[in-house]
Amino acid sequence: MQTPLVDNFPSDRLRRRDVKTLLLSALGGALEFYDFVVFVFFAIPLSHLFFPPDTAPWLAQLQVFGIFAAGYLARPLGGIVMAHYGDKLGRKRMFTLSVFLMAVPTLAIGLLPVYAQIGMLAPLLLLLLRVVQGIAVGGEVPGAWVFVAEHVPARRIGFACASLTSGLTVGILIGSLVAAAINSRMTPAEVLDHGWRLPFLAGGVFGFFAVWLRRWLSETPVFEAMHARKELASGLPLRRVFERHLPSVLLSMLVTWMLTAAIVVLILMTPSLVQSAFHVVPARAFLGNSVASFALALGCLFYGWLADRIGYAWALLCGAIGLLVCGYALYFDLQAGAAHFVALYALAGFAVGVVGVVPALMVVAFPPAVRFSGLSFSYNIAYALFGGLTPPLIGLLLKRFGVLAPAHYVAFTAVIGIAVAVWLLAARRSSVTMAPV
Repeated sequence: MQTPLVDNFPSDRLRRRDVKTLLLSALGGALEFYDFVVFVFFAIPLSHLFFPPDTAPWLAQLQVFGIFAAGYLARPLGGIVMAHYGDKLGRKRMFTLSVFLMAVPTLAIGLLPVYAQIGMLAPLLLLLLRVVQGIAVGGEVPGAWVFVAEHVPARRIGFACASLTSGLTVGILIGSLVAAAINSRMTPAEVLDHGWRLPFLAGGVFGFFAVWLRRWLSETPVFEAMHARKELASGLPLRRVFERHLPSVLLSMLVTWMLTAAIVVLILMTPSLVQSAFHVVPARAFLGNSVASFALALGCLFYGWLADRIGYAWALLCGAIGLLVCGYALYFDLQAGAAHFVALYALAGFAVGVVGVVPALMVVAFPPAVRFSGLSFSYNIAYALFGGLTPPLIGLLLKRFGVLAPAHYVAFTAVIGIAVAVWLLAARRSSVTMAPV
């Protein structure tokens, strides 16, 4: 790995326009990521509405988690195509296109007829729209990290990427708050009748607002400098990634595995899991998730700030250990009766904030000419493989290993994060040329 980012900024301080860019990017990312994740908060009503009524509840929920996973499996397609043009034509264009592609299918999901109206066509249409959402987010998340990282001084990349990640997690928080409000103000029958549609209709509106917000952003200084010096990648940027940067790809995929487990299991799936496996009432489940999502947003900022001060590897090491401990604390408490569910969920959410370090590691792993393509390929392939398979895998592991299976899985990926951090520190001590750690 290497340190490819040339710091052309006069100081390490964030300028006013940098702060504006970070705020607008984070807000737009929050609105788009809400569109992508709100699906999982309504997995239970969707499992009743989009599959035959005689389907076993556990199977229907597994099927709807499978449709949720399809969005992750579609991410590499969007990521590879948008990254190619992002490295060729500019970051901003793809940054705006991705959010538009998310708004349209989200709005359409809110208007879909259900199984009782059109039969098996209902889950097929739901699957198709989820795939389009996956294509959109495949370009959005890596592109957003590259976009903000190339707008700030090199020694503020950790905080810049973490602020964007924090914005994405605010999208999860918005989804959780919306789910909590709907479940507390409506009866289960009302949710099944029309309440489930409201968050998707609102998400479509949010998405078009995010498109408007991004009109105010400018192209990154790094891309403009490459364009002026005619240093843009010739041919296929992804081919150069395979030829010259495979170690960076491997490292990026490993840390993405930890990121997927932390987000998908502890933040996205736990509200449904605590209802089905631990019999926590929906209102309390979503209250806990709202608190955890808020803590996650703060945790991302903290770990991004920490990474800029002590190095990415040390921040990753501390955060991965915290993730392992807090994940077990939450699920052991749930097993014992959930007496401290909300408090421990908040602590676990803050620990998940270690994901704020991950994008900074990936950004500095690739040179500017192929940065978008390298990061996008590594992140999206790993997320498709690990994130896409996680929901159905957790469902199967629960049946095989019991209610602590989610904590075991998160702990396993945290150990991978610890191993990556130790490798980075050892490589630095042996004077191997690599990314700053």
